[in-house]
Amino acid sequence: MGLASSPRSEPGRGGELARRCRVVIVDDHELLRTGTRRILEEAADFNVVGEAADGEVARRLIAEVRPDVVLIDIRLPGMNGIDLARHIADDDEAVTILILSAYDDEHYVRAALAAGVAGYLLKTSPSHRLLESIRAACDGFPVIDRTPRDLGRPPAAEALPDANRSSLTTRESEVVRMVARGMSNKAIAHRLGISPRTVEGHLNHVFEKLGTSSRTELVHVALAGGLFIRDSVGTEGVERR
Repeated sequence: MGLASSPRSEPGRGGELARRCRVVIVDDHELLRTGTRRILEEAADFNVVGEAADGEVARRLIAEVRPDVVLIDIRLPGMNGIDLARHIADDDEAVTILILSAYDDEHYVRAALAAGVAGYLLKTSPSHRLLESIRAACDGFPVIDRTPRDLGRPPAAEALPDANRSSLTTRESEVVRMVARGMSNKAIAHRLGISPRTVEGHLNHVFEKLGTSSRTELVHVALAGGLFIRDSVGTEGVERR
């Protein structure tokens, strides 16, 4: 089930081979594994180093091949995908974990983030979005595919204090949403028509206001506080500050 092992890559460093991101696919549907493998292998910067149909096999495979990224379905026989993600995070903190799911449910997203995943992607995403998301995760950026339904209505116990939530400017909230999509400062700057340094300034303000110190932590807190909205990320109607 696993492929030949090779040394763990270092995305973003060195030459072309060093940038190849080594991926393991965990899904109990062979057709979906095959389709995902094909999408990844058509891109020059990915190398699928193994597949597994259940959690126990996946843990053994990951320990053997030590991939950069693991794509996990939530619904697996025996151990579910979220429990598997938690085990992987405990086994090897260097592995980036992405959930690839058919379910856009708030409960699943929150549970996945709490388990230590770097992103939550929907199986309905186009192939280019899947590739972009994995690349972003390899570079250390958290990724939320689309805002899952009802994510803007967090349980009261988990919500951010109103003062913290309302203290973000419209532009700062927009930057947070783009960060959650895995966009770099440069990409955000291009989208909003501002400089990367201005984006960095917005993020520093957000970190201070929300008491966070990293992009991943920011996404976790923002999800819990209901800072994401359902519509797509864009600049229409956004107040420039």
